[in-house]
Amino acid sequence: MCRWLAYYGSPILLDELLYKPEHSLIDQSKHARMGVETLNGDGVGVGWYPDFATGSDGPVTPAQYRSTGPAWGDMNLRDLAGHVRSPLFFAHIRASTGTPVQQTNSHPFRRGRWLWMHNGAISRFHELKRDLLLSVDAALLPDIQGSTDSELMFYLALSFGLEEDPPAAVARMIRLVEETGAKHGIDNPLQMTVATSDGERVWVFRYSTERKSRSLFFSTAPETLHRLYPENAVFSGLSPETRIVVSEPLGDLPGAWNEVPESTCGIIQPGMDELIPLNPFA
Repeated sequence: MCRWLAYYGSPILLDELLYKPEHSLIDQSKHARMGVETLNGDGVGVGWYPDFATGSDGPVTPAQYRSTGPAWGDMNLRDLAGHVRSPLFFAHIRASTGTPVQQTNSHPFRRGRWLWMHNGAISRFHELKRDLLLSVDAALLPDIQGSTDSELMFYLALSFGLEEDPPAAVARMIRLVEETGAKHGIDNPLQMTVATSDGERVWVFRYSTERKSRSLFFSTAPETLHRLYPENAVFSGLSPETRIVVSEPLGDLPGAWNEVPESTCGIIQPGMDELIPLNPFA
């Protein structure tokens, strides 16, 4: 399927996470340890916000770079990552589940100030696509550019109120996919880890119908890591609120990574972060 990471915290260069760690996202594009596929070479993308704050002209709109080639050979991404510094960014490497390898199918997806990326799949998507499309707000339909289940999930969530209440909107999207899958006789229609952001907060979701979701981890607080590894200067330079969420850990430091619980929504925000249950049928 795919691998992704979301970063929130002190502004850093993108290559600090995309290239430099022992098991960086670019390394994972060739040597994934926890994914369905070892290779994730069907496209790469990054989306980043220049700042957390709302600008004088309104909410900050994220920048975006997406390509169709494998991440390990993308020289434009390598150059960009060494020059762009951001306090909040997404990065994604794609392994297609059947839809074409094209730029509009590379993650993250963007609409307005929102970013969205996904690892997983809607089972037998080609059978469910028409029914699901009918639930997208008619005003949003012209904005769908690609053909993936991931982008359709984004627009369903937008239709269900993502901009007002992300956990409720994603829960409603999940419920629709599960109910539609059941009508078509599909036992386990949904597998997902999702990240979305409005530039001020990040929401991450881990869920699957079969309750055996794809892997997802969040980083330990920097002050804890600094106590565990006082010789590592990287940890001393990060703000206390810095967090990284990844499909699989970027290294093997004991105590650095924590698994996101099954059927959970995580909220990364100023102040106290949250982990809340994700039960679409509650």
